[in-house]
Amino acid sequence: MRAFSIINKWLRMLNGKSILHVNQDVGKVYSKKEINGYYNNLTEKVLNPAALLDETGLVYNVTSDGKKVYFSIAIFHYGLGAYDLFILTGCPKYKEAFMRTVAWALKNQEENGAWDTFSIVGTRIPYSSMAQGEGASLLVRAYKETRDEKYLKAAKQAVDFMCIPIIGGGCTQYVDDKLWFKEYIEKPVVLNGWIFSIWGLYDYYKASNDEGYKNILVNAIHTLEKDIEIFDCNYWSKYDLENTIASPFYHRLHIAQLKVMYELFGCEIFLEYAKKWEKYQKNRLNCCKAFIIKAYQKITDTKTEKIIIIR
Repeated sequence: MRAFSIINKWLRMLNGKSILHVNQDVGKVYSKKEINGYYNNLTEKVLNPAALLDETGLVYNVTSDGKKVYFSIAIFHYGLGAYDLFILTGCPKYKEAFMRTVAWALKNQEENGAWDTFSIVGTRIPYSSMAQGEGASLLVRAYKETRDEKYLKAAKQAVDFMCIPIIGGGCTQYVDDKLWFKEYIEKPVVLNGWIFSIWGLYDYYKASNDEGYKNILVNAIHTLEKDIEIFDCNYWSKYDLENTIASPFYHRLHIAQLKVMYELFGCEIFLEYAKKWEKYQKNRLNCCKAFIIKAYQKITDTKTEKIIIIR
């Protein structure tokens, strides 16, 4: 049953019908100087007809056991994509869609600043640095639009929870002067989730001018600089710090993210690996090898939750 769900999910992706795997290249209207558009292009999350919306216009997902769920990361992606579309077009419907996701974020944020992200698929620890970072990015943009302090306060709570050590119930693993933001608390560090988390911290730091967050931001960037080579397997990029190969979708996402990391922070190694991974992508043998290995890993993986989000 689980293997069938995975195959079905991949067929949707290959046919361009998966809302989970739309094109996510470099953000269209982001800025280094101020809070503006998002760093990753999430507009297709909104424009793709595969997006599922409830009667209020809020995006939802469906799990492999047929349940309708509200998945925080998908909601934040939709909101950030809608915000970019509002900037690009000036169309009020996109601002309304953005603010619907903001309202959901506020309503569903726990008192400690966290969002329960993975209970819907049965994960023991439901929190995620990626959800915390993207939620903060969403709320910071709501603050920019409205100047309502409640949004900045909620963004701070989101970032503060993310930065709590894992042993204290948060989402960050600290070792000496290195730190890793963890998309999945009990799994290896995931590259794309780590970067989305960094952007959330960066957004809050930029919006608040609170110097108390500078050191942790700098340490997060420096750790990624040191560890980026571990995500390279000499023909493709890895999804995480173990040997999980990135799918074609995530490989492209890694390239886009590293290009933005270079633009934002000026670290040459990010551009170096973005270019390197682009070369891998242009080699057909590399693409075929990565796809076959990834498919095998997905089907034979016994560690992933039995329930997965399929659309």
